[in-house]
Amino acid sequence: MSGELREAVRDAWRSLERDRIVRDGTGRTNVLARLSGADYVSLAALLVGWASALLMLDGEPNWGLLAMFGAFFLDKLDGWYARRTGTSSPFGRRLDSFIDVFVYLVPGAVLYHVALAPAAAATLVVGFLLLAFGGLRLIRHNAEGFGTDGGDSFYHGTTVVHANAVVVANYFLLAFVEPWNGWLAGGLVALSCPLMVSDYKAYKTGVSHALAGVFVLVAAGLTLALESGWL
Repeated sequence: MSGELREAVRDAWRSLERDRIVRDGTGRTNVLARLSGADYVSLAALLVGWASALLMLDGEPNWGLLAMFGAFFLDKLDGWYARRTGTSSPFGRRLDSFIDVFVYLVPGAVLYHVALAPAAAATLVVGFLLLAFGGLRLIRHNAEGFGTDGGDSFYHGTTVVHANAVVVANYFLLAFVEPWNGWLAGGLVALSCPLMVSDYKAYKTGVSHALAGVFVLVAAGLTLALESGWL
């Protein structure tokens, strides 16, 4: 039995055991009793992601971006912690997908609205596309899971992290590239949204995670430079 298959069997067994333990006399799941340490990290990511949206709506897009980047690292930490402690479960993965909506999709839509949108109609369309295609992408992932190709795992379609990164990149294009504008940004974001439900293979590798981390660190540095007036 391969290592991946053994891990999948162990995860399924732990999930069944956890179901048995946390159900009360009515047969309903005691959700709070089921939360693991990794799940609490996910909830912390939800808190920080929501804070980022509020900061943006209060006219502080740079601080909102920095909070969003913090939520990104918490979102990555929960998966690492779950694997480290052997507490990965289908429940935790579904919780993580739900929280991704508030870590990546909602802040991305709000950032476009407060800092990029040239008109309310643009926000209506771009925000809808981000939330609709992002939500459908997360639902499909929960139903189908990862694909495999020669032993490598991949996401079906681009991820909500990619969609969020497109919005963030346009934020900096608007700040540093004079011809850039909200209509161009909206068109680029809108065109990227259907890719989340495409058959594109987004491989889940150490390199891809490292590149995402580098992107966030560079973006955080640019955000601090904008906020401080250095750029």
